[in-house]
Amino acid sequence: MKPVEYGLLLTVALLMAACGGSSSGGGGDTPRVSAWLIPSMEVYDGGPGQDGIPSIDQPQFTRAGDTTYLDASDRVVGVFVNGQYHAYPHRILDWHEVVNDAVDTDVFVLSYCPLTGSALAWDVSDDATNTEFGVSGLLYNSNLILYDRASGSRWSQMLQQSVWGDRSGERAEPIRVIETSWPTWQSMYPDSLVLTLETGFLRPYDVYPYSSYRTNSDLIFPIEDLDDRLHPKRRVIGIHSNAASKVYQIDSFGSTTQAINDHFDGNPIVVVGNSDLDIAAIYSRELDDGTILDFSPVPNQLPVVMSDSEGNDWDIFGNAVSGPRTGVRLERTTSFTAMWFAWAAFFENTEIHFN
Repeated sequence: MKPVEYGLLLTVALLMAACGGSSSGGGGDTPRVSAWLIPSMEVYDGGPGQDGIPSIDQPQFTRAGDTTYLDASDRVVGVFVNGQYHAYPHRILDWHEVVNDAVDTDVFVLSYCPLTGSALAWDVSDDATNTEFGVSGLLYNSNLILYDRASGSRWSQMLQQSVWGDRSGERAEPIRVIETSWPTWQSMYPDSLVLTLETGFLRPYDVYPYSSYRTNSDLIFPIEDLDDRLHPKRRVIGIHSNAASKVYQIDSFGSTTQAINDHFDGNPIVVVGNSDLDIAAIYSRELDDGTILDFSPVPNQLPVVMSDSEGNDWDIFGNAVSGPRTGVRLERTTSFTAMWFAWAAFFENTEIHFN
């Protein structure tokens, strides 16, 4: 089958699922209804079935400087694991959603849901029985549900938790993810490794498989609650806890880097972002020794994005790269980027920063 034909068929399948996709009460690979930790009637069959969207289990990489298939309009998801920077382009993740990867003995899974615009990575190094994940074919609030191949348990991507199966209730161990434009990533980490088109599958990676979905107001699958305070597809970086939720619109940081010293749920945080660079991150301002830092933005020195009153410079991954605390990492927070409709559906009563 020709790649373009495949893309057209997938688009048709998605549209058919939008018109008649069944809920979790259906048969096939769908788990039994009674054991879900999320509302079972809001779990939808996405159409392709389990592994119908194939994960990448043997990722191949090349240096950023040798990558020629990306252009200025591309966006990538980046991680920093065991001293290595890896980047995964959206144009590949749109077709595969899950990448099982490792750097030496550090094993992790990276997932991206095109329907909610959310990218997350989980460390599975310490769990020898649960190191490989796939796409279950199920969705909750339009968001990807993964499954681990060892137990078959289902995992909600945005909840970062197993919601069905033998591992039900277990929480994933997140690792830091930075989503940004290809030009920004390339300027920050020119020696990083970038996922290649050698995925082992024939897909039209130059074609976006969801038509105008990224920019229109339409949803393919029902969600629990639609909050109309922002355009549903507006990209936000959000932070949540059991008691609160807050988002910062990525296109509202402006063309100059901002470092916002804020508090969330009683804890000091820093939110750094730049709309033109298409970059944002949220970290704790409190260090292990109890010191609470105040940050200022650092423009035009990527990957450094902020400094503090002690004279330390910090990169976008929250690493102190110069100053008296060189080598220290800011504590990560329960934060990530997603489309507004999905964030609001998962986390109620969300506060919006830029109003």
